[in-house]
Amino acid sequence: MAAIIPVRKGEELPADKLTAFLRKMIPDFPEEPLQIQQFSAGRSNLTYLLSCGEWEAVLRRPPLGPVAPKAHDMKRESAWLTEIHPLFSLAPKPLLFCDDESIIGSPFFIMERRKGIVLDTEFPAHVTPKEEICRNISETMVDTLVALHHLDYTKTRLANMAKPEGFMERQVYGWIQRYERAKTDDIQEVEALTKWLASHIPEKSEAAIIHYDYKLNNALFAEDDITKMVGLFDWEMSTVGDPLADVAVAMSYWIQEDDPPSLKNGFGKTPVTVYQGFYTRDEFIRAYAEKSGRDVSNMHFYLTFAYFKLSVICQQIYYRYRRGQTNDERFRHFGKFVPELIKYAWQLAMR
Repeated sequence: MAAIIPVRKGEELPADKLTAFLRKMIPDFPEEPLQIQQFSAGRSNLTYLLSCGEWEAVLRRPPLGPVAPKAHDMKRESAWLTEIHPLFSLAPKPLLFCDDESIIGSPFFIMERRKGIVLDTEFPAHVTPKEEICRNISETMVDTLVALHHLDYTKTRLANMAKPEGFMERQVYGWIQRYERAKTDDIQEVEALTKWLASHIPEKSEAAIIHYDYKLNNALFAEDDITKMVGLFDWEMSTVGDPLADVAVAMSYWIQEDDPPSLKNGFGKTPVTVYQGFYTRDEFIRAYAEKSGRDVSNMHFYLTFAYFKLSVICQQIYYRYRRGQTNDERFRHFGKFVPELIKYAWQLAMR
């Protein structure tokens, strides 16, 4: 299951102010003391479990310290969930948004809590990861992404919250700029890689609702059926954009058995997707193409971009770690991991 831990030092929430706010905003809020714990997963926004009597909810706030422009926008994520939850039941229901920074020191929103199993680096003790189970989980991941991309965003208010025209061009140049703002060390391949990406942007692309942080440990599976998805979280980057970029970003997190150690262990322990039965990235992409009917012949570009995007995300986190804006020791080794990701992306570009 998703690990729930005591709140990390330096990432505490002011319980008294938060309790007073919740009692004001939520009808019949329990009188018991508010309990605050933290979800250990996640490397960007901070996520907390709030408990008070029988009441439970999840609070999300931006990371500590300065953040990149337009990043970690709690208001947008809450508004996006408000629109997509009725269309796509795996998205959690937001309960309220607060932009009063005097409460916890930043904007935040609160959403429903869902219970289940998060698969990351191991299976729960009661589940034997047989090959058939791993295959079925892979199929569920593909089917869910296809279903999300099939939604008609033009009939919703989401159409007014995103701009699909020129999406990939904005993405390529935007992530290059984010890298420059978070740069700490010179990496040999960056200049050539960014020039390659800029010169290979597709002229045309489709538009669909995309999650854009779609990965196994952002999904929640049923406790009584590990192959059934019951929740999908971390919608911060969701927008209307190129569905193939969404597939590629998912694949940048999807580790397989023959990957180099630098990829397998980049986020710590090796993910369960190396187990026998899980799709390889090629199998995932082929299954997506077959079920969605989309042309994936240019996936080479999208995968190269996705690994660059992932390297920039890790670089931004490492930048905050270097500046003392987070105490999470998981990020110490990102200074070595980022160059490995850049190198891997460049190798993809040259194939």
